[in-house]
Amino acid sequence: MPAPIPPADDAPPTEAAQAKPPSGPQRAMERLGLVTPMALALHLPLRYEDETRLTPVAQVRPGQVVQVDAVVRDARVEQRGRRQLVVQVQDDAGDELVLRFLHFYPSHQKSLQAGARVRLRGEVRTGMFGREMVHPAFKVVDEHTPLAASLTPVYPASAQLPQAYLRKAVAGGLQRAPLGELLPMGTVPAGLPPLRDALRFLHHPPPSASLAQLEDHTHPAWQRLKFEELLAQQLSQMQARRERALLQAPPLQPEAGGLRDQFVQVLPFALTDAQQRVVDEITADLALPQPMHRLLQGDVGSGKTVVAALAACVAMDAGWQCALMAPTEILAEQHFAKLVQWLTPLGVQVAWLSGSRKGKLRKQQLEAIASGAAKLVVGTHAVIQDDVHFQRLGLAVVDEQHRFGVAQRLELRRKLREQTATGARLEPHLLMMSATPIPRTLAMTYFADLEVSTIDELPPGRSPIVTRVFAEGRRDEVIARIRDEVTRGRQVYWVCPLVEESDAEDLTGKSMAELNNATATHAELVGSLQGIAVGLVHGRMKAAEKAEVMAAFKNNQIGVLVATTVIEVGVDVPNASLMVIDHAERFGLAQLHQLRGRVGRGEAESVCVLLYSQPLSDTGKQRLRAMAETTDGFEIARRDLELRGPGEFMGARQSGDALLRFADLQEDAPLLAQARRMAPLLLDRHPEAAREQVARWLGGKAEFLKA
Repeated sequence: MPAPIPPADDAPPTEAAQAKPPSGPQRAMERLGLVTPMALALHLPLRYEDETRLTPVAQVRPGQVVQVDAVVRDARVEQRGRRQLVVQVQDDAGDELVLRFLHFYPSHQKSLQAGARVRLRGEVRTGMFGREMVHPAFKVVDEHTPLAASLTPVYPASAQLPQAYLRKAVAGGLQRAPLGELLPMGTVPAGLPPLRDALRFLHHPPPSASLAQLEDHTHPAWQRLKFEELLAQQLSQMQARRERALLQAPPLQPEAGGLRDQFVQVLPFALTDAQQRVVDEITADLALPQPMHRLLQGDVGSGKTVVAALAACVAMDAGWQCALMAPTEILAEQHFAKLVQWLTPLGVQVAWLSGSRKGKLRKQQLEAIASGAAKLVVGTHAVIQDDVHFQRLGLAVVDEQHRFGVAQRLELRRKLREQTATGARLEPHLLMMSATPIPRTLAMTYFADLEVSTIDELPPGRSPIVTRVFAEGRRDEVIARIRDEVTRGRQVYWVCPLVEESDAEDLTGKSMAELNNATATHAELVGSLQGIAVGLVHGRMKAAEKAEVMAAFKNNQIGVLVATTVIEVGVDVPNASLMVIDHAERFGLAQLHQLRGRVGRGEAESVCVLLYSQPLSDTGKQRLRAMAETTDGFEIARRDLELRGPGEFMGARQSGDALLRFADLQEDAPLLAQARRMAPLLLDRHPEAAREQVARWLGGKAEFLKA
């Protein structure tokens, strides 16, 4: 457990102090990560209170938050429906104010005795007996008690962490933090203050400071923090790129007339120009003796799996194995089915690994992988478990890589290093795929160490998807449309946000009764759609059960599939032409777009219906409007970034990535451009300063950016 925060004079804590268990506030500090001087110095205020001036009671307008000095004239406990402490005070001009405390303690009554001079701060409103404050902050003062010299910071905290305690701790941390200048002259944009001065200003701004600039983060002090943070991230990413350039990887080149050429010849469709372009980019990378580190991004249905298969063929042509890993079993199974269909006729043995495959079947797969008989291995995170040993792993493909936890991605990198050729220390090539297009500014920041290939063209023959937004009251119309679609030989998805009502415990803002769930919706549709087979699939089902239902749906034995978001990616049923998303306001924009992409995969006109419940939040309205206005994944990604910010967009909460705390990618594009210009110069000319800058801002999190 981290030691308590030392006193400001840096004297070491005594043995007794070290043995003493941490207090409630200390435990709360530890939970917030406020255990080092630097962490405290970077714990910036949410807002400020102006305690630098007094306002005469006569000048106060209702609704204002003001500070007043006054003398208590009377204090009494009254019973007005509930016990309350009512205090009458008078300022030096003789104007009166009523203080009302609905919750109070004996200490309140002791402090607020007649004759006491108090300093009050709160919102003034008009009550039955004139101006009053309800639950103002107050302290006993005398005529000579000075006013605050700077605005008072209000910090992010918790119920166990009083502001007074936190302010004192932050002030001590700010005093002790190593905030000396690390950056050489000419590195920092002109007009920005030194880091130490910037932080002192932000924690204790003078009364003359512009609150507007502080609140919208445009003040030069804020700009300095943002630049420092962006520079550290760019340095970390560029250093990772340079380190990788020093590593060795097996050069992989396709044979003329070999597996890759054979695969292209048997494909039942021609590659699009965009697919051919990214195939050429990937092939050029694979031929190099340095490990490829490339992100392949493309909208839903753009044909990334074919590109991955071609890359795998290049590796197998050169005598190496390839692994393809997906975050869910359903998605991994979809890849496996396609690759077996494409490659088995060409003599390629494809192995399958998942958490549900046990016993003899798993042992057979492991033996085929270890012997090299299985040239291609497809699976979930089971691919990187300790009992999996490749003979010669030359290429790893990770689909929807951002869905894996950061620990899994780092483990994958470690595992890949262990699975390369015996002898030479070779790294395998790495291809990551994402169906969530990354806006350019985000790619510049979080993927600065990656090459990015983009499939920006859909294959021909895909039908356009029409999106309709309906209120919950039109549910019966939607069910009638489902019957029409199935009667015409088409199939339908109905997606719900929950499996059962008990799952609603973690959701706020709606009662459980208002949330339709997958099991209840399945029962409802079975009753409403007599004679139509209605299936159910969700994440709690066993893998074999899910596979059985999905196979029946794909074979058109099921007309309507009720599902949770397990079908979000990878499911390919060309005959499905209608997607209904229940409680669409509960889904993120990227998730809605991914789900919509499950239809429109054949020639039939396809429709996506977004059913929503009132009341809709402003963000919910913007999401649904975006879905109705565009089917362009890149435009969806841009709007999603605007709505959620980069941390949420990148899945920071589940991935652990070191995302930006202070900078805003859209507002701070000039600072990002300056950081990108300065990073290589610092690495070349001032490597020690670059190392210290990364350590100061990222610490151990720098490793996360490599995942």
